[in-house]
Amino acid sequence: MGLTTKIGVCLEAFGRPFRSALAQAAKLGVGGVQCDAVGDLSPRRLSASGRREIRHLLRSQNLELAGLVCPLRRGLDVAEDLEPRLARVREAMTLSFELGARIVVVDAGAVPERDDDPRLIPLIEALTALGPFGDRTGTTVALQTGPDAGLRLAEFLTRFDSGALGVAANPANWFLHGFDPAAELAALGGKIVLVHAADAVRGRSNRMGGLAPLGHGDLDWLQLAGTLAALDYRGWIVVERGGVTAETDVANGVSFLRRLLG
Repeated sequence: MGLTTKIGVCLEAFGRPFRSALAQAAKLGVGGVQCDAVGDLSPRRLSASGRREIRHLLRSQNLELAGLVCPLRRGLDVAEDLEPRLARVREAMTLSFELGARIVVVDAGAVPERDDDPRLIPLIEALTALGPFGDRTGTTVALQTGPDAGLRLAEFLTRFDSGALGVAANPANWFLHGFDPAAELAALGGKIVLVHAADAVRGRSNRMGGLAPLGHGDLDWLQLAGTLAALDYRGWIVVERGGVTAETDVANGVSFLRRLLG
């Protein structure tokens, strides 16, 4: 396949506490993990000694932190109470740098189609603030994909003079929004800094589609791997929790990627 990349897993997929999930990830022999910056890993709750302990735990399990996810109750396209959300993202960016990931995944919201859409102003304001902060701290904000076409998102990001704004590509999300995931990957090219690996099934009998464990859906992951290879993508591919119902789904997803990437 010619794809040089690294396989990681989303810790939340295990449904275990942090330490136990780390140990389980290590048993799978993956190189890295992704986790949410909440609870015990909330930047506001983690002291300096707590951050050192997490770095030690990662090293002891021979794992790297592939990325941190910063969950937000509302997207960055919502003007109300935007500054507290930006502060939360900045805190996650600082924590991500200190733990070695340097990538923070954010569901920023859809990019408005029209320039007169009121949601566009707060979104531009947010990324205009976060981009320079990322440039100073050496951390990238990765926008989670889904409702936007890859070309639309790529064109939107050209508005910002910052190297700290990228994309966390989620082919399953694109698939469920009616896009061709391989085409969207190709359109984003060098903006992709992280790939989330899940699967999805098409809606049948007037039912909506949904997420599925990796390798058990309708996505053509062989084609997707070929597209990533053509883009010379060398970052993390993280087995996501979408559609996962048991730890065996995670293990099977890792095995599926290993066979695929050869």
